[in-house]
Amino acid sequence: MQFGRFQRAIGFLVLGASGGAAALLWFAVAESSPAPRVAMDEGLLFGVWHVFYDTAAPAPRVLLAAVAMALLFAVGLALVERRITTRSRRSLDLRVKPLAPKVVMAATTGVYGGPVTITVLIPAHDEEASIGHTISSLLGQSHRPERVVVVADNCTDRTIPIARATGVEVIESVGNTKKKAGALNQALAVVLPGQGDNDLVMVMDADTALDDGFLESAVRRFTADRALMAVGGLFYGEQGAGLIGLFQRNEYVRYAREMARRRGRVYVLTGTASLFRPVALRTVAGSRGGSLPGVHGDVYDTAALTEDNELTIALKSLGALMVSPADCTVVTEVMPTWPTLWNQRLRWQRGALENLGAYGVTPQTFRNWAQQLGIGYGVIGLSAYVLLALLTVASVDHWVWFPFWVGMGLLFMAERVVTVWKGGWRARLLAVTIVPELCFDLFLNAVFVKGVLDISFGRQASWTHLSHSADLDPGVEPDLDVNLDPDPGIVKAA
Repeated sequence: MQFGRFQRAIGFLVLGASGGAAALLWFAVAESSPAPRVAMDEGLLFGVWHVFYDTAAPAPRVLLAAVAMALLFAVGLALVERRITTRSRRSLDLRVKPLAPKVVMAATTGVYGGPVTITVLIPAHDEEASIGHTISSLLGQSHRPERVVVVADNCTDRTIPIARATGVEVIESVGNTKKKAGALNQALAVVLPGQGDNDLVMVMDADTALDDGFLESAVRRFTADRALMAVGGLFYGEQGAGLIGLFQRNEYVRYAREMARRRGRVYVLTGTASLFRPVALRTVAGSRGGSLPGVHGDVYDTAALTEDNELTIALKSLGALMVSPADCTVVTEVMPTWPTLWNQRLRWQRGALENLGAYGVTPQTFRNWAQQLGIGYGVIGLSAYVLLALLTVASVDHWVWFPFWVGMGLLFMAERVVTVWKGGWRARLLAVTIVPELCFDLFLNAVFVKGVLDISFGRQASWTHLSHSADLDPGVEPDLDVNLDPDPGIVKAA
C-alpha cells in the first residue's frame, strides 16, 4: 500500500500524543508534590553511578489528583462514544448513513423477507489440519446453516477433498493475489446476488470451532431486530501451546469480559466468526471508491492488512447497528511460538493504524483513535515502571517493604486474577504471579512500537499465514465426529 502524508504521520501522531500526555501527568504530579522534608536516599548502581531515589509514598493530594484525572478521561470517553452512537442510530440521512437503524426500519416496515437463513463462507488456504473440525462444529449447531461454502484460496494440500467429503460446497479462487480479502470478494460476487433480505452471510475462519448455540442465538437476534446489520462472535483460545498459549487465552478471556461490560457494543467484528445482512455487505460494496476507501464493488478492501477491522469501521461509517453478544462464542487457534505470535500481532497493529490512516479522524473512528493513544500511553507507563523498579532494585543495599507500594501491588494482583477468573485455575495461577504477564505485556508493547515505527517510516507491510501440519493418511478421510466441546471454563466464561 502506498501511504500519503497523513497516513505516514499516524505513527508520529500516536507516539507524540501519548508522550505528551505522559509528560503532562508527570509535570502535574511534580508541581503538586510538596517539597521533601528529608533528603532523598543515595545508592550505587553497578558500583559505578551514584543514584538518588525517593522511597516515600506519594502525597494524598497527588493520589487523589491522579485518580480524578483517570476517572475524568474514562467518563469523558464513555460519554463521547455514547453521544456518537446515539446520533448515528437516530440519523435519517439516507445519503450519509444508509444503514442507520431509523433508515433501515423505515425501509422495511411492513415488508416480510421470508425466514432467516444462513450461508457460511469459510476462507481457507492450506487448512487440512483444521477444516474438518470447523465444518463439524457448523453442522453440529442447534440451528444448522442452510448452506456452507469453503472458499479455497490457492490450496496446495488436501483442504479441498476433505471439505468436499463432508458434503459442503467448495468455491476455488481464480488468479487471486489479494489473500483472504480477495478470495472472499470473489466468493461474495457469486453468493450475494442470490441473497434475500432475511438471509444472512457468515464469514468464519477455517481454524475456528463454534460454540453450540452460536447460530441459534444470532438468528434470534436478527429476527427480533430488523435494524441489526451484523453480529460478531467472542473468541476464546484453544487449549495447548504451553505457556504462550495460556498468555493468549488469558488475554482473550479479559477481552470477552470487557465486551460483556460494554453490553456487546462492538470493538471489531472478528474474522473468527461474524454474520452480516446482505444489504449491509451490498451497501459497503456500493460505497467503496466514494464515501469508503477501496475498489467500487468489493466488499472487502484488499489493501487492508486487517480486513475484519476495516470492514467494521466501514459499517460503522455507514451507520450500521452491530453487536457482539456474550452467548455467541467461538474457540480459535492460538499462536504456538513467539515468532508466529509476533507476526500475528504486528499485522494486527499495523493494520489498525493503516485503517485509521485510510479513514482519518471521524466520529466513527473516535474510539479507535482513543484506543491507539491509550495503548501508546500504556507502553510509556509500563516501560517507565519497569525501568524505575529495576533501577531501584539495583541501587538499594537491602530490600525494604513499604506498606503503600505493597498495597498497590496486591490491588493490581487482585485485578489480574479477577479478570481471568472464569478461565480456570491455570489462568488464575498465571495471573497471581504477575511477573510473567508483565513480561508478556512488554512483548506486546514491543510489537506496538515496531508497528508504529514501520508505518511512520513507510516500511512495506507483509501478510503472513500460519502453516498447519497434519498427520493425515492420504487414503483415509479425517474423523469429523470429534468432540469439539472446549473447556467450559474458557468458552462459557462470558
